[in-house]
Amino acid sequence: MSQVKPYEAEGSKKEQVSRMFDRIARKYDLLNRVLSLGIDLWWRRKAIGLLKPHRPQRLLDVATGTADVAIEAARQLQAREIIGIDISREMLAIGREKVARKGLSDVITLESGDSEALRFEDASFDAVTVAFGVRNFENLEAGLREMARVLRPGGQVVILEFSRPRLFPFKQIYHFYFRNLLPFIGRVTSKDPKAYEYLYRSVMAFPDGADFERVLEKTGFVHPKTIPLTLGICSIYLATRAGND
Repeated sequence: MSQVKPYEAEGSKKEQVSRMFDRIARKYDLLNRVLSLGIDLWWRRKAIGLLKPHRPQRLLDVATGTADVAIEAARQLQAREIIGIDISREMLAIGREKVARKGLSDVITLESGDSEALRFEDASFDAVTVAFGVRNFENLEAGLREMARVLRPGGQVVILEFSRPRLFPFKQIYHFYFRNLLPFIGRVTSKDPKAYEYLYRSVMAFPDGADFERVLEKTGFVHPKTIPLTLGICSIYLATRAGND
Protein backbone atom coordinates (compact mmCIF):
# COMPACT_ATOMS: atom_id res chain seq x y z
CA MET A 1 0.00 0.00 0.00
CA SER A 2 1.46 3.35 -1.01
CA GLN A 3 1.93 5.89 1.78
CA VAL A 4 -0.80 8.53 1.61
CA LYS A 5 -0.73 11.28 4.26
CA PRO A 6 -3.32 13.98 5.00
CA TYR A 7 -0.87 16.85 4.54
CA GLU A 8 2.11 17.50 2.31
CA ALA A 9 4.16 18.80 5.24
CA GLU A 10 6.88 16.88 7.01
CA GLY A 11 5.95 14.43 9.74
CA SER A 12 4.84 10.83 10.00
CA LYS A 13 1.45 9.69 8.75
CA LYS A 14 0.56 8.78 12.35
CA GLU A 15 1.23 12.33 13.58
CA GLN A 16 -0.69 13.85 10.69
CA VAL A 17 -3.71 11.56 11.08
CA SER A 18 -3.86 12.37 14.79
CA ARG A 19 -3.73 16.11 14.08
CA MET A 20 -6.33 15.84 11.32
CA PHE A 21 -8.86 14.03 13.53
CA ASP A 22 -8.25 16.43 16.42
CA ARG A 23 -9.17 19.27 14.06
CA ILE A 24 -12.37 17.75 12.68
CA ALA A 25 -13.53 15.92 15.83
CA ARG A 26 -16.43 18.23 16.71
CA LYS A 27 -17.95 17.92 13.23
CA TYR A 28 -17.01 14.30 12.60
CA ASP A 29 -20.28 12.58 13.57
CA LEU A 30 -22.46 15.17 11.83
CA LEU A 31 -20.46 15.01 8.61
CA ASN A 32 -20.53 11.20 8.65
CA ARG A 33 -24.33 11.23 8.81
CA VAL A 34 -24.68 13.92 6.12
CA LEU A 35 -22.05 12.66 3.69
CA SER A 36 -23.23 9.04 3.85
CA LEU A 37 -26.94 9.95 4.00
CA GLY A 38 -27.04 8.02 7.27
CA ILE A 39 -26.04 4.73 5.66
CA ASP A 40 -22.91 4.53 7.81
CA LEU A 41 -25.11 3.69 10.83
CA TRP A 42 -26.47 0.63 9.02
CA TRP A 43 -22.95 -0.38 7.96
CA ARG A 44 -21.81 -0.42 11.60
CA ARG A 45 -24.87 -2.36 12.76
CA LYS A 46 -24.31 -4.96 10.04
CA ALA A 47 -20.63 -5.36 10.91
CA ILE A 48 -21.22 -5.82 14.64
CA GLY A 49 -24.12 -8.19 13.97
CA LEU A 50 -21.65 -10.66 12.43
CA LEU A 51 -20.12 -11.17 15.88
CA LYS A 52 -23.38 -12.18 17.55
CA PRO A 53 -22.98 -15.96 16.98
CA HIS A 54 -19.54 -15.82 18.64
CA ARG A 55 -20.72 -14.00 21.79
CA PRO A 56 -17.43 -12.22 22.55
CA GLN A 57 -17.10 -11.15 26.18
CA ARG A 58 -14.00 -8.99 25.85
CA LEU A 59 -13.74 -6.84 22.73
CA LEU A 60 -11.14 -4.36 21.46
CA ASP A 61 -12.25 -1.57 19.13
CA VAL A 62 -9.21 -0.16 17.31
CA ALA A 63 -9.34 3.41 15.96
CA THR A 64 -12.53 3.82 17.97
CA GLY A 65 -12.89 7.54 17.17
CA THR A 66 -16.07 8.85 18.80
CA ALA A 67 -16.98 5.32 19.96
CA ASP A 68 -19.85 4.57 17.55
CA VAL A 69 -18.71 0.97 17.07
CA ALA A 70 -17.99 0.42 20.76
CA ILE A 71 -21.48 1.68 21.64
CA GLU A 72 -23.10 -0.47 18.94
CA ALA A 73 -21.15 -3.50 20.21
CA ALA A 74 -22.40 -2.87 23.74
CA ARG A 75 -25.97 -2.66 22.44
CA GLN A 76 -25.89 -5.80 20.29
CA LEU A 77 -23.43 -8.10 22.03
CA GLN A 78 -23.83 -7.41 25.75
CA ALA A 79 -20.09 -7.98 26.13
CA ARG A 80 -18.60 -7.84 29.61
CA GLU A 81 -15.83 -5.41 28.62
CA ILE A 82 -15.17 -3.22 25.57
CA ILE A 83 -11.97 -1.21 25.22
CA GLY A 84 -11.66 1.42 22.50
CA ILE A 85 -8.31 2.93 21.51
CA ASP A 86 -7.48 5.88 19.29
CA ILE A 87 -4.60 8.29 18.65
CA SER A 88 -6.86 11.38 18.56
CA ARG A 89 -7.47 12.82 22.01
CA GLU A 90 -10.27 15.07 20.76
CA MET A 91 -12.17 12.16 19.21
CA LEU A 92 -11.78 10.20 22.44
CA ALA A 93 -13.10 13.12 24.49
CA ILE A 94 -16.28 13.19 22.39
CA GLY A 95 -16.54 9.41 22.59
CA ARG A 96 -16.38 9.50 26.39
CA GLU A 97 -19.19 12.05 26.46
CA LYS A 98 -21.36 9.77 24.30
CA VAL A 99 -20.54 6.68 26.37
CA ALA A 100 -21.44 8.52 29.60
CA ARG A 101 -24.72 9.82 28.15
CA LYS A 102 -25.75 6.28 27.28
CA GLY A 103 -24.85 4.95 30.71
CA LEU A 104 -22.18 2.61 29.36
CA SER A 105 -19.12 3.79 31.27
CA ASP A 106 -19.03 0.56 33.29
CA VAL A 107 -18.74 -1.49 30.07
CA ILE A 108 -16.80 0.75 27.65
CA THR A 109 -13.37 2.21 28.39
CA LEU A 110 -11.76 4.58 25.90
CA GLU A 111 -8.04 5.26 25.97
CA SER A 112 -5.24 6.72 23.91
CA GLY A 113 -3.39 3.99 22.06
CA ASP A 114 -1.34 3.19 18.98
CA SER A 115 -2.72 0.40 16.80
CA GLU A 116 0.82 -0.64 15.87
CA ALA A 117 2.00 -0.97 19.50
CA LEU A 118 -0.91 -2.23 21.57
CA ARG A 119 -0.33 -2.37 25.33
CA PHE A 120 -2.40 -5.53 25.81
CA GLU A 121 -1.20 -9.07 26.49
CA ASP A 122 -1.21 -11.81 23.86
CA ALA A 123 -4.55 -13.55 23.24
CA SER A 124 -6.42 -11.26 25.64
CA PHE A 125 -9.50 -10.44 23.51
CA ASP A 126 -12.31 -12.54 22.04
CA ALA A 127 -12.91 -10.15 19.13
CA VAL A 128 -11.33 -7.07 17.54
CA THR A 129 -13.18 -4.49 15.47
CA VAL A 130 -12.05 -1.57 13.31
CA ALA A 131 -14.33 0.81 11.42
CA PHE A 132 -12.77 3.11 8.84
CA GLY A 133 -9.43 2.92 10.62
CA VAL A 134 -7.07 0.46 8.93
CA ARG A 135 -6.77 2.78 5.94
CA ASN A 136 -5.16 5.31 8.29
CA PHE A 137 -2.52 2.97 9.73
CA GLU A 138 1.02 4.11 9.05
CA ASN A 139 2.07 0.48 8.62
CA LEU A 140 -0.94 -1.63 7.68
CA GLU A 141 0.71 -5.01 8.23
CA ALA A 142 2.18 -4.01 11.59
CA GLY A 143 -1.24 -2.88 12.81
CA LEU A 144 -2.93 -6.08 11.66
CA ARG A 145 -0.22 -8.24 13.27
CA GLU A 146 -0.76 -6.45 16.56
CA MET A 147 -4.50 -7.09 16.30
CA ALA A 148 -3.80 -10.78 15.64
CA ARG A 149 -1.42 -10.91 18.60
CA VAL A 150 -3.94 -9.65 21.16
CA LEU A 151 -6.76 -11.77 19.74
CA ARG A 152 -7.18 -15.29 21.13
CA PRO A 153 -6.76 -18.17 18.64
CA GLY A 154 -10.10 -18.71 16.96
CA GLY A 155 -11.24 -15.19 17.83
CA GLN A 156 -12.84 -12.96 15.22
CA VAL A 157 -11.74 -9.73 13.60
CA VAL A 158 -14.33 -7.55 11.86
CA ILE A 159 -13.06 -4.66 9.76
CA LEU A 160 -15.29 -2.08 8.08
CA GLU A 161 -13.63 0.01 5.41
CA PHE A 162 -14.38 2.01 2.28
CA SER A 163 -13.85 0.15 -0.97
CA ARG A 164 -14.13 0.88 -4.69
CA PRO A 165 -17.32 0.00 -6.60
CA ARG A 166 -16.80 -1.84 -9.90
CA LEU A 167 -20.32 -1.64 -11.37
CA PHE A 168 -21.02 0.84 -14.21
CA PRO A 169 -22.33 3.57 -13.90
CA PHE A 170 -22.22 3.53 -10.10
CA LYS A 171 -18.42 3.41 -10.20
CA GLN A 172 -18.29 6.69 -12.14
CA ILE A 173 -20.85 8.41 -9.88
CA TYR A 174 -18.94 7.26 -6.80
CA HIS A 175 -15.63 8.64 -8.07
CA PHE A 176 -17.19 11.99 -8.99
CA TYR A 177 -18.80 12.29 -5.55
CA PHE A 178 -15.70 11.30 -3.60
CA ARG A 179 -13.28 13.33 -5.72
CA ASN A 180 -15.36 16.51 -6.12
CA LEU A 181 -18.53 16.88 -4.05
CA LEU A 182 -17.33 15.38 -0.78
CA PRO A 183 -14.19 17.59 -0.52
CA PHE A 184 -16.33 20.65 -1.36
CA ILE A 185 -18.80 19.85 1.43
CA GLY A 186 -15.87 19.23 3.76
CA ARG A 187 -14.32 22.59 2.87
CA VAL A 188 -17.43 24.59 3.71
CA THR A 189 -18.30 22.70 6.90
CA SER A 190 -14.97 21.66 8.40
CA LYS A 191 -11.97 23.50 9.79
CA ASP A 192 -9.74 21.15 7.83
CA PRO A 193 -10.55 20.83 4.10
CA LYS A 194 -7.51 18.59 3.58
CA ALA A 195 -9.22 15.87 5.61
CA TYR A 196 -11.79 15.15 2.92
CA GLU A 197 -9.27 15.32 0.09
CA TYR A 198 -7.23 12.78 2.04
CA LEU A 199 -10.29 10.53 2.37
CA TYR A 200 -10.53 10.04 -1.40
CA ARG A 201 -6.77 9.58 -1.87
CA SER A 202 -6.50 7.07 0.97
CA VAL A 203 -9.45 5.02 -0.31
CA MET A 204 -7.86 4.86 -3.76
CA ALA A 205 -4.58 3.65 -2.29
CA PHE A 206 -6.11 0.99 -0.03
CA PRO A 207 -5.84 -2.69 -1.12
CA ASP A 208 -9.51 -3.62 -1.01
CA GLY A 209 -11.33 -6.87 -1.69
CA ALA A 210 -9.20 -9.92 -2.45
CA ASP A 211 -6.02 -7.86 -2.09
CA PHE A 212 -6.87 -7.06 1.52
CA GLU A 213 -7.82 -10.68 2.19
CA ARG A 214 -4.27 -11.63 1.19
CA VAL A 215 -2.87 -9.06 3.63
CA LEU A 216 -5.02 -10.56 6.40
CA GLU A 217 -3.71 -14.05 5.63
CA LYS A 218 -0.15 -12.72 5.69
CA THR A 219 -0.59 -11.16 9.13
CA GLY A 220 -1.98 -14.02 11.21
CA PHE A 221 -5.59 -14.54 10.10
CA VAL A 222 -7.36 -17.36 8.29
CA HIS A 223 -10.62 -17.77 6.38
CA PRO A 224 -10.93 -14.11 5.34
CA LYS A 225 -14.23 -13.12 3.78
CA THR A 226 -15.29 -9.90 2.05
CA ILE A 227 -18.89 -8.69 2.27
CA PRO A 228 -19.51 -5.72 -0.08
CA LEU A 229 -22.12 -3.21 1.10
CA THR A 230 -24.14 -0.61 -0.85
CA LEU A 231 -22.89 -1.64 -4.30
CA GLY A 232 -19.30 -1.80 -3.08
CA ILE A 233 -18.93 1.67 -1.50
CA CYS A 234 -17.93 -0.10 1.69
CA SER A 235 -16.89 -3.63 2.63
CA ILE A 236 -16.86 -5.74 5.76
CA TYR A 237 -13.85 -8.01 6.16
CA LEU A 238 -14.35 -10.96 8.50
CA ALA A 239 -11.48 -13.26 9.48
CA THR A 240 -10.40 -15.64 12.24
CA ARG A 241 -7.22 -15.55 14.30
CA ALA A 242 -5.08 -18.48 13.20
CA GLY A 243 -4.40 -21.33 15.60
CA ASN A 244 -7.74 -22.90 16.46
CA ASP A 245 -9.44 -24.42 13.40
